[in-house]
Amino acid sequence: MPMRLQKSTMCGLYAVLELAANPDRQVSAGDIADKYDISLNHLAKVLRALVRARLIESVRGPGGGYRFAGNPKRVALLDIIALFEDTGLDLQEAASDDHEESRALHKVLRDIDEIAMTTLRSVSITSLLKVMDTERRKAERGPNGASARHSSAGRA
Repeated sequence: MPMRLQKSTMCGLYAVLELAANPDRQVSAGDIADKYDISLNHLAKVLRALVRARLIESVRGPGGGYRFAGNPKRVALLDIIALFEDTGLDLQEAASDDHEESRALHKVLRDIDEIAMTTLRSVSITSLLKVMDTERRKAERGPNGASARHSSAGRA
């Protein structure tokens, strides 16, 4: 059962990753919306939340846009997810049931939630950008490990 994130959360993660990957330039909301095929109006709301959280900043004027304002080594996935998702562990109320099985099940579910939160807290933006870079390089090498550029150059 995969973890499901709201659309706003995904937009926020895309925007932060895009901006953190390009820390020396401003990126317009339109460019981000186009790249990830998301509504500009929805993205604008998400970007305002990220600005309020001081994860990104808005740059006005010609060539303006948004840029990453945090420290990518210190900003964790949970910092962004918590802006848009209810990350509270609310299984405590449901565990008030008197059945031993129910209490045991809810204890296990709470433990799983805590592991997920700890994991999200431990993954920084820098770590995720490295994963993206590694996956991009693997895709460029192709399934046999040969460089896609090298292979296409050899055919020409």
